[in-house]
Amino acid sequence: MLRTKSGLPKHCSWNKDRHDKRRVRFRLRGFSTYLTGTPWGEEFMRQYAAALDSVKVEVQEVGASRTKVGSIDALCVSYYRSPEFRNLKASTQKKRRNIIERFRQNYGGQLLKGLRRRHIDEIIGAKENTPEAANNLLKALRVLFDYAVALEMIESNPAAGVKRYRSRGDGIRVWTEAEVAQFQTQHPVQSRAGLALALLLYTTQRLSDVIRMGWQHVTVDDDGNSWIRVEQQKTGTRLQIPMHPELETALAAVPRTNMTFLMSERGAPLAASSFGYWFRKQCDLAGLRHLSAHGLRKLGLTLLANAFCTNEQIKAFSGHKSDRALAPYLRSANQQVLARQALAQMLRSRQVGAEGEQKIVQPRDPVLSNRSQAGSK
Repeated sequence: MLRTKSGLPKHCSWNKDRHDKRRVRFRLRGFSTYLTGTPWGEEFMRQYAAALDSVKVEVQEVGASRTKVGSIDALCVSYYRSPEFRNLKASTQKKRRNIIERFRQNYGGQLLKGLRRRHIDEIIGAKENTPEAANNLLKALRVLFDYAVALEMIESNPAAGVKRYRSRGDGIRVWTEAEVAQFQTQHPVQSRAGLALALLLYTTQRLSDVIRMGWQHVTVDDDGNSWIRVEQQKTGTRLQIPMHPELETALAAVPRTNMTFLMSERGAPLAASSFGYWFRKQCDLAGLRHLSAHGLRKLGLTLLANAFCTNEQIKAFSGHKSDRALAPYLRSANQQVLARQALAQMLRSRQVGAEGEQKIVQPRDPVLSNRSQAGSK
């Protein structure tokens, strides 16, 4: 992100308001607003991102009054202005808008009146080589056309009965502990990349949350244990995460004057997109071209599963709300570890008492059955 001569982000400047108070003003393409908080701080940058998004919305909706009545174009413009869309998290808005806009480029001028399920089947079917992209489009279209039904632009949702593609795999590849060691050989814990790995792995949080963590989020309880407070950007879930000893080691050299643990080379907080791209380059330098930041979150959850933590214990770390949402992450749990523990449990349960009667012995770990089921999904 560019820093101007004033030390502020691009499009920002110092101004005095009508009360002669010095404030930061954002101006771009006729849009103007004041930003509060400490420049480059967490709250300030959240407002800055919202201001940029507001400009994008206005630019994309120029000419909205000229859209054809009853067209997909008109529906999209209306949906972007609706409470249903504006109440979404900023990250969700951006993702959904990108998907809808690609669809709109091809079909925006067409009328909704003649849209049928077979048309959506054909559109989704044309994406058979990219099933995840097809599923994401279908999900967005279901929401968009539900909104159209609510507006009485169409009588029924043409995407409602269209089937999703089955997932071809487990998504982003999970790191192995050997690959973590390989990365740390290239990027020791004292380096920025080494610190990034430790934050991603030992907090099990998304990169969008990791880049916002700073000393202001760390607390120490009466027993001397360190915790990191997290309010997840995607879900709004609030967590208190106990700090792993190796993470404490990684943070030991981080200045306490920084707003965030991870800073750019210019000393500014990082954006999620630039951080993801930068971390991928660090993986390349370590000879791990097939790995990415999100795979470390999956490894962290896998390690918890391999330790036979309950689903509730894992969700206390990850912030997932349901077992269903957590299940894809637990599929990567070590099958050999689970199978070996299952055999040990079976042998213990079949111990025969002195009188020859079968004695059922309770397994040492009461969560084993729960963990075995999750690992076999």
